[in-house]
Amino acid sequence: MSGTFEIYNDKAGEFRFRLKASNGQAILASEGYKDKSGCLNGIESVKKNAPDDARYERKASGADKFMFNLKAGNHQVVGTSQSYASEASRDKGIDSVKNHAPDAKVVEVGN
Repeated sequence: MSGTFEIYNDKAGEFRFRLKASNGQAILASEGYKDKSGCLNGIESVKKNAPDDARYERKASGADKFMFNLKAGNHQVVGTSQSYASEASRDKGIDSVKNHAPDAKVVEVGN
């Protein structure tokens, strides 16, 4: 399975990416980067670290919601998930990132 990394500019003018699964659903989002090269480096870090289960920080957020962060080898967060209603759904989201990120193509979008 292959997903797509979409690069876009946010309202503050920073570069961000989101990883979309093959069904078009967003499964991971980045922080803002001042320049495009930083954003591209973030994408490469996700591709490299996505297969490694130890790189996922599984968290419970408020109101009985669950989410995860993907971290690089230096423990920096390189991607954050959406909120999920259950731990099982969150874990399926992690599996989706593992399956889609390594071979995902990179495209630029308007927003």
